[in-house]
Amino acid sequence: MVNKSKVKFKNKKSKILLNYKDKLIKERIKNTVMYGGMQKKRKKFKNLKSEKKPKKESRIILNHKRKFNKEGIIQQNGTKESRIILNHKRRFNKERIIQQNGTIQEKSPVRKLKPVKSSFKLERISKKEIRDFSEKVKKIKQEIGKIIIGQEKVIDGLIRALVCKGHIILEGVPGIAKTLLIKSLGRVSGCKVKRIQFTVDLLPTDILGLTIYREKLGFEVVKGPIFANFIIADEINRAPPKTQSALLEAMQEKQVTIGKKTFLLPRPFFVMATKNPIETTGVYALPEAQTDRFLFKLIITYPQVEEEKLIMKRNIELQDFEDFNLQQIMSIQEIMHMQQIVKQIYLSKILENYIVNIVDYTRNRKSKYSKYIEWGGSPRASIAFFMASKAEALMKGRNFVLPEDVKSVAFDILRHRLILTYEAEADNIDADCLIQNILNEVKI
Repeated sequence: MVNKSKVKFKNKKSKILLNYKDKLIKERIKNTVMYGGMQKKRKKFKNLKSEKKPKKESRIILNHKRKFNKEGIIQQNGTKESRIILNHKRRFNKERIIQQNGTIQEKSPVRKLKPVKSSFKLERISKKEIRDFSEKVKKIKQEIGKIIIGQEKVIDGLIRALVCKGHIILEGVPGIAKTLLIKSLGRVSGCKVKRIQFTVDLLPTDILGLTIYREKLGFEVVKGPIFANFIIADEINRAPPKTQSALLEAMQEKQVTIGKKTFLLPRPFFVMATKNPIETTGVYALPEAQTDRFLFKLIITYPQVEEEKLIMKRNIELQDFEDFNLQQIMSIQEIMHMQQIVKQIYLSKILENYIVNIVDYTRNRKSKYSKYIEWGGSPRASIAFFMASKAEALMKGRNFVLPEDVKSVAFDILRHRLILTYEAEADNIDADCLIQNILNEVKI
């Protein structure tokens, strides 16, 4: 043993080393007494000296080794190992994280995930389905033609909007069969039709429904007329904005909230709102948020002279609606099937760019006609172009979209989305005139 009192230390390190040597000597003496001989003491001391530093391994493997060492599963020589540890070693060796010497080589590479197969698969529509659909459209037009004379473009717009799951605003003077048109379409398609006459004193609960209390029965929900497939919102601009906004949730989300409960509306759900353009007193302009939710705005005009002669002979005032004997051509299931297959119509990347360029031109402040347009089309207009052009191609018997299809639906889509400036009104320029000029400017 070293006498520490007589030793002068130069620094703290030498003092620590001396203490460490002292500790080793004590352990040697202790081992000699315990094992009864110098030979065992040397072996023990030799083993202590020859201990190697453990290899660097994965934390997961080390944790597993500690766990199983406690349970006595792994021996000191390492012959028996857990299956979990072996699996981890194989996995990390495959990923080249651990080398043979146990040092870490590189980070775990990013695993390539297998693409998830979607349950909804878009396939090209067959020619037979297109032919069947075109024949159904022709039969619908013939059946509606029994009671409606002319107005072919308006009828096409109604069918196109129905296929696209959209809603329409129908603007025209009184007495040109706006209400009768949607009523006839509902009868031919086998859908339930309800008419709501909008007035100044109409309340949202008159449209949606309300919760009432009945004695001995408790609270009960009474559903309004909106729970139908086809809704005729007659003269929608006569009601105040509070009542007009009652349609917003129904049109966008196909559901209605009454009290604390939410009810899904029947499918298909189609709103046709009529507007009278000649009256200015006692009417309220539709909010832009609601106007933008209508897919199309259709203009219904006066009939031709020859058409008016036929209208005079088939006067509905002399005959009842049932006397025309309109036949059901389609079912609700067939309409919903059409709404699915229209998504399968092919639209090329070139036409996608063409659609976006048209809508973007309406918002471009550096364009030729920007002084006439205060606000242009929203992204909802691009979506409307995308779906409506496909529906137009399907109605014409094609499984692909042409530029003519995009141009033919442009007026119905942008007519109510362009907010014009006072300068446009002063120069007597309407939305249709601007849309035609925009189509001439934007090239494919």
